[in-house]
Amino acid sequence: MTTKIHMLADALGRPLRFIVTAGQTGDITQAATLLEGQSGKAVLADKAYDSNALRKRIDEMEAVVVIPSNRSRKIIIPHDASLYKHRNRIERCFSRLKHFRRFATRYDRRKVHFTGFVHLAAAMIWLR
Repeated sequence: MTTKIHMLADALGRPLRFIVTAGQTGDITQAATLLEGQSGKAVLADKAYDSNALRKRIDEMEAVVVIPSNRSRKIIIPHDASLYKHRNRIERCFSRLKHFRRFATRYDRRKVHFTGFVHLAAAMIWLR
């Protein structure tokens, strides 16, 4: 079974929270859970996270929504392109995690073991 990692990172690109799901699970399904109890000035995400419900949730946090509109939207919602450029930090965080072979190859078959290693690798990234 394939796995997928949904991650929340801070402004410096350090991992804050993870959810490991089955590989076919959509990104948007875990967004509200990742944001639960969090605060911040802005939430940056890619087009996969474009939904009215998530935008409302972020507004309730009193944060700026920086999510480009999905191509299927009839009315395009503008976003701050200069702020969106910082989204690469989450991609760099994933890249740092992939330096751990066990993470990149999904070596562990059981979800609990893989999740444990993800937390260990994230802690090692924080120490850098």
